[in-house]
Amino acid sequence: MSTVNRRSMFAVVSLMALTGSLIPVAAQATPAAPADDKVVVHEFQGQQDAASYWTKARMQKAKDLTKTKSAKASGTTKQEKLPPAVIPGKSPKKAVANATSPLTRASAKAVREKPLPTIGKVFFTVNGEDYVCSANSVNSKNSSTVSTAAHCVNERGRYANRFIFVPAYENGEAPYGKWTAINAFAPSDWIRSEEMEVDTAFVIVGKRNGQTLADTVGATGVAFNQARGLKYKAFGYPAGKPYDGEKLWSCTGTAIPDKYAPEGQAQGIPCGMTGGSSGGPWFMGGKYTGTSSVQNSVNSYGQDLMPDYMFGPYWGSIIQQTYNKASNASGR
Repeated sequence: MSTVNRRSMFAVVSLMALTGSLIPVAAQATPAAPADDKVVVHEFQGQQDAASYWTKARMQKAKDLTKTKSAKASGTTKQEKLPPAVIPGKSPKKAVANATSPLTRASAKAVREKPLPTIGKVFFTVNGEDYVCSANSVNSKNSSTVSTAAHCVNERGRYANRFIFVPAYENGEAPYGKWTAINAFAPSDWIRSEEMEVDTAFVIVGKRNGQTLADTVGATGVAFNQARGLKYKAFGYPAGKPYDGEKLWSCTGTAIPDKYAPEGQAQGIPCGMTGGSSGGPWFMGGKYTGTSSVQNSVNSYGQDLMPDYMFGPYWGSIIQQTYNKASNASGR
């Protein structure tokens, strides 16, 4: 098993940026209840004032959590071989603006995008510090499910608090409101040992004005156990230089394996997005067509030896089980 340097897409800025930006080791983890031996469910704490806490100024000043990660590509996560599965998306009750993004040629250089209704930013606090990641509204039985990276929910055994989702975020604006998280579902292999190959979490958000998230902005489809080497379009809100975290960007390309960590199951596409893009969705077919789009991974990490690529986990049986648990949860 080889050892590789992987950079979580919280931020991939520089080693110098580590100072003062990591979560203090003294932070206490909140106990989580097991959903089963493959999935862990966590109820967020301190959510009563979460939406009001996240003012425009706080959202614009929130940081991407800078860290570098030296990890073994263990490949210890055991995935069942299941048939391909696709859950289609769901349209909102009322039409929303700017619902599609055109096909883009493959390029490691990120492309500026207009705000898209299902894609947004998650904001959260850890030890009193304000942080951000990217996320997407995905269809589920509760119509209240958001996909993101697991390391945006739990990093080194510590859970985030004051967690909200802001779809179509741009320059501090929340055109569809702030959606307060209730709980999160993540693979137990991430919670126990931070296996990068399952770096995905699904977060359940509460209703706003009696409406679910999917009713309001729609929700894209999701797919599991698909072929490898597909063409993807990945989105995110990169915050590390030269980006500012205030606008949506995308990269498009055909996925290849992480050749320096072959024991894992991650795939990478050409992409120069930086920290803050963690958790942003990957869509099959190399395009975003609103709620007919199908998500099949998230932005997870950068590889020092492949600097022009961004990697995402393969959505196999474990992430499918995680999604199923989240989909069946209550979206009160």
